[in-house]
Amino acid sequence: MKNKESKYYNTSLLMDEALLLLLEKKEYEFITVKEICEKAGVNRSTFYLHYESIDDLLEETINMINARFTEAFNNEQLNVISSSKENLFFINEKYLLPYLNFVKENKRIYKLIYKYAHLFQTQKTLEKFYNEIFEIALDKHGVLNEEKDYVFSYYAFGVVAIVRKWIEKDCVDDISFIAKLIIKLIGHEE
Repeated sequence: MKNKESKYYNTSLLMDEALLLLLEKKEYEFITVKEICEKAGVNRSTFYLHYESIDDLLEETINMINARFTEAFNNEQLNVISSSKENLFFINEKYLLPYLNFVKENKRIYKLIYKYAHLFQTQKTLEKFYNEIFEIALDKHGVLNEEKDYVFSYYAFGVVAIVRKWIEKDCVDDISFIAKLIIKLIGHEE
């Protein structure tokens, strides 16, 4: 049986979704196991079979979101490490369009991520992407070690600011328009 077809996996998805739905209505600190179970349609014993606490469920939910994000890209897009310097520039439509499509399809989750940045460990996620992808790209671009943190911050937080504003506007602007705007503002028009 495949992982995604298992009863355990499906129950986990139900509880992940229940937590996200509850976060849309109330603060994390006030969410109870009982509420999660009612929303997910499972028993308390099932919750404790999977998790020791709501914090464990939150960690799994974050991992689920990150896994979905990674799945939104094909291997060619994620295989940045072996790319030549010319193909390493991420701020282009090849990389932005799948990212923006994912954001639009998951805008309610992104609203929660921005609202509860500390809960969703956005800083930790950015550091992970930096260490696994961006630092390697910066090396290939010849960026000096003392400049790397600044260069990454400039790109990452600039893009995040535009995407956040787009989400606040309920993603009504066309994805292609947002991608072209990011490319223009970053100063890398193709």
